[in-house]
Amino acid sequence: MPSRTIGHYFLGALLVGMLVLTFFIFQPFLAPLILAGAFAILLHPLYVRIGRALGNWPSLASLFTVLISVVCILIPLGVIGTQIGIETAGLYLNIVDGNGREEIASSVLALEEWIVGYVPAAAGMTEKLSGNISVYVEQGLSWLIQHLGTAFSGIASLFLSLFIFFIALYFFLRDGVVFKKTLIRFSPLEDSYDEIVSSKVVLAVNSVIKGNLTIALIQGLLTGIGFTVFAVPNSVLWGTVAAIAALIPGSGTGMVFIPTIMYMLATGHSGSAIGLTIWGVLAVGMIDNFLGPRLIGSGIKLHPLLVLLSVLGGITLFGPIGIFLGPLSLSLLFAFLSIYADIAKRGASV
Repeated sequence: MPSRTIGHYFLGALLVGMLVLTFFIFQPFLAPLILAGAFAILLHPLYVRIGRALGNWPSLASLFTVLISVVCILIPLGVIGTQIGIETAGLYLNIVDGNGREEIASSVLALEEWIVGYVPAAAGMTEKLSGNISVYVEQGLSWLIQHLGTAFSGIASLFLSLFIFFIALYFFLRDGVVFKKTLIRFSPLEDSYDEIVSSKVVLAVNSVIKGNLTIALIQGLLTGIGFTVFAVPNSVLWGTVAAIAALIPGSGTGMVFIPTIMYMLATGHSGSAIGLTIWGVLAVGMIDNFLGPRLIGSGIKLHPLLVLLSVLGGITLFGPIGIFLGPLSLSLLFAFLSIYADIAKRGASV
């Protein structure tokens, strides 16, 4: 075997070995780095505007953009996350100590009496339902508390990830063009394909974060506001559940609104039930139809079922930031598959 060939194999082995070693070195920080890259793409137009206003000072523009993102992202998430934890723990303890079970049983009984007034055959159907519901709710809340505790138990790790995220966001905004040119230079693909990959990545980030997830978060926010206005207990918790339910195809926020409206009717709050119905149809139900085409536009459209599964899987794998990383990873997968199909077609035509 020629010495040059041996040298190539040896260099390739060294390269693979260093790539594997580098991966394990960066592996603890992959999630915040990927998330920082996604938000750098999303915030790039803001960064450009701030840079023009400051006289094209890249470092200062990047710093101001990061500070704005801290105020608009970190503070609201911290407040909402804390409130969710408080409401979830309070609801769980209320159910476990027996008071919540009695409230659920009386609510189901009142609901049965209301239904029997219209459907007499429904008498007795909910006799065993109240106990089952309390058990299911207790199990569901126990699962939620367990996973929230796992996600937020490592306070030091969480703050380290946030630190890495904002530092990386700063440099991605300031030196993003340099990073892009470096990746293109080292990429084995043709420059034209690298540009396609870059455009697909930008399209995927904008489609996922500005599209499906933004709409779901807005629907969850409006649900929480409506529940607060009409005096529904634990409005922040149920607003968060509604945001996740908004990703489910077909049913969406109705999975949260319909049981709540029935509960309010059964407990004698008919005015709140009517108000929630109107709020759910007008302020929440129309959001998808109104904002969807404007936010997603001609971007990569993922099926809502795939978005839901990617969100739940992302949360399981990455923790809270998986709500972004899960759909983003899936969207990038489809983007790369599209590029691969295009390369295969061009190769076949040649």
